[in-house]
Amino acid sequence: MQRVETDKAPKAIGPYSQAIHYGNFLFISGQIPIDPKTQEIVEGGIEEQTKRVMENIKAILNEANMDFDNVIKTTIFLKNLADFEVVNRLYSEYFKEHRPARSTVEVSNLPKKALIEIEVIAGIID
Repeated sequence: MQRVETDKAPKAIGPYSQAIHYGNFLFISGQIPIDPKTQEIVEGGIEEQTKRVMENIKAILNEANMDFDNVIKTTIFLKNLADFEVVNRLYSEYFKEHRPARSTVEVSNLPKKALIEIEVIAGIID
């Protein structure tokens, strides 16, 4: 088991790792829309926040020598399920033809009052 960390994604805001590489799998902790340069939530609404989350995930995948094609499963947590269409549109820009398994749920609150959080499981096929 190996921790994966990059300064191109936000530092963990608690006692956890950005990601853990275990065997052929990469488990990325839930990413909220924190700008890695300022360590603050990005300004704007669900569109800006979704883009930031996806860029954070991309940075962590890249640090593990992976990309979105390696993603097996995602879980999306939304403060407001009414944002689903916007999130879905932006999400599809990162996944193109690849379609990992996914769950999307509405939650009552997220860390730092974020509007979105996404966690990812990725893997490498030998």
